[in-house]
Amino acid sequence: MSDRFGFDAPKHQPLEDSIAWAARNGFRYIDFQADLPPNDIASFDADRVRNVRNLCETHGIQIGIHPSSAINNAEYTPIMAEAVDNYLFANLDLAARLGCGWLIGHGGYHFGDVAQRRTAALEHIKRLVDRAEQANVMIFFENHNKEPDRAEIHYLPHNVAETHWFFDAIQSSHFQWAFNVAHGHLVPEGWQGFLDAFGVENIGQVRLNDNRGDYEVHLVPGEGTVDFEALFGRLSADGYPGWFSLGFGDEADKLRVRDWFVSLL
Repeated sequence: MSDRFGFDAPKHQPLEDSIAWAARNGFRYIDFQADLPPNDIASFDADRVRNVRNLCETHGIQIGIHPSSAINNAEYTPIMAEAVDNYLFANLDLAARLGCGWLIGHGGYHFGDVAQRRTAALEHIKRLVDRAEQANVMIFFENHNKEPDRAEIHYLPHNVAETHWFFDAIQSSHFQWAFNVAHGHLVPEGWQGFLDAFGVENIGQVRLNDNRGDYEVHLVPGEGTVDFEALFGRLSADGYPGWFSLGFGDEADKLRVRDWFVSLL
């Protein structure tokens, strides 16, 4: 069961160091971001790509890229909309070169102009999925966090209804769900409502951290109010066979909580 866990790599640490740490500690999956040094896209020349692929093969570790959610994938402004596609395609191209199994997808955010942003987001994600099919890289599409009601921006999708917009419109074997439990904990339907609506069959990864149900914060499990015993019981009962990505704390926190979660499985 411990082989079913991975983590979000620290942004300040070379990916190679994260792979080495994962190998020493029994993690099999790594999400990393390729925006800034030491792991920015430009840093992955042919030699580094070859080294990363060799490390992953040697240690039996799978990696994927988690682009920044600050990039608005619901952008419709000319020039900026094209830049969004270029950013997503550049990450996808790197994923293919590195032999990544997945790329995390985001819906973007709106400023009250929901209809326009919804249309733009669907178009961006459809184009990304089309390319992902050709590259044979999975898109794991994440349910976002709810922002306070009076916030200027609001993420898409943050609840079950909005998540349906994307999974109802995009039918592809390369389009799966990155089920973010803590984000689900922030809306009235809760993470349970997401599982009621979508089941476990199309989950690519389950993303785990804690919060208190009021706003987005990446607490270490046990510090917030997510009922992880109920969560793992539900996922096991529903037959979820996949893996879990830990997005919280330091290395010691990840090891300790991973062992707790293994006991719940």
